Amino acid sequence: MRILFTGGAGKAGRHAVAYLRDQGHRVLNVDLVALELEGVDNRRADITDAGQMFDVMSSYAGLDELEAGTGVPRFDAVVHFAAVPRILLKSDNECFRVNTLGTYNVIDAALKFGVRKIIFASSETTYGVCFADGTRKPDYLPLDENHSTVPEDSYAMSKVVNEATAQCFQRRSGADIYGLRINNVMEPQDYAALFPAFMQDPALRLRNIFAYIDARDLGHMVERCLQVDGLGFEIFNAANDTHSVDLTTAELIDRFYPDVPLTRDMGADETFYSNAKAKQMLGFAPQYDWRAILGK
Repeated sequence: MRILFTGGAGKAGRHAVAYLRDQGHRVLNVDLVALELEGVDNRRADITDAGQMFDVMSSYAGLDELEAGTGVPRFDAVVHFAAVPRILLKSDNECFRVNTLGTYNVIDAALKFGVRKIIFASSETTYGVCFADGTRKPDYLPLDENHSTVPEDSYAMSKVVNEATAQCFQRRSGADIYGLRINNVMEPQDYAALFPAFMQDPALRLRNIFAYIDARDLGHMVERCLQVDGLGFEIFNAANDTHSVDLTTAELIDRFYPDVPLTRDMGADETFYSNAKAKQMLGFAPQYDWRAILGK
């Protein structure tokens, strides 16, 4: 497939782009900074500028595409990860503006140029736990896509708005538009660097609902979204199968969630951030577990 990928130079994006490249796709990374990755083309553009997004959506990916002499090829899919990645990096209103206007522009341009498959990055923060003022617990566990989304911060608000925007575009266009509520992304080097502290103090993971998504498995999830057609508008949690601390699920419930209802029995180290929908509808099959990586 010929794929336009926004935000491919970011922490999550660079691994997903590498995965897609390795699957044989041609990827044009659209970002404010270039991704130095062999076999991947780059275009510097601002997602908040509609003109720039219309331009890149209708342009050659590289000089080699001139050789056919048949005009500009059309993108088969758009993967939209570009965003201000969390609160406290820019002013709140700028975070909200960039993320919401940028998503509108990307989806609008994609659909007007005939793209029928769009995947966009939403966030675990939509559930209102991650950046709450004080401690907020889920309404029930395991937390699935039917859980309410009532955040109170500008970043998570922008992601909720983006989901509504995407759903509205899908309703009018009939295209496939899938949103990924991505949990805390872990790169390969993060396990040795970060997880020892999680073992010492499990409470460090409370705001992430004790979950994580390996960046390489996130690439696999994007690939599954590209391959599964006909779902219309859907939202999927993106997380690995297990939680991220050296305690059992039962021990975590006793310590942190004694008053939170369980909707079913859970496995000994099963994630609280349910990925069941993605596994069932997309064939998502995460491969990386921190226990195996660290020899636990």
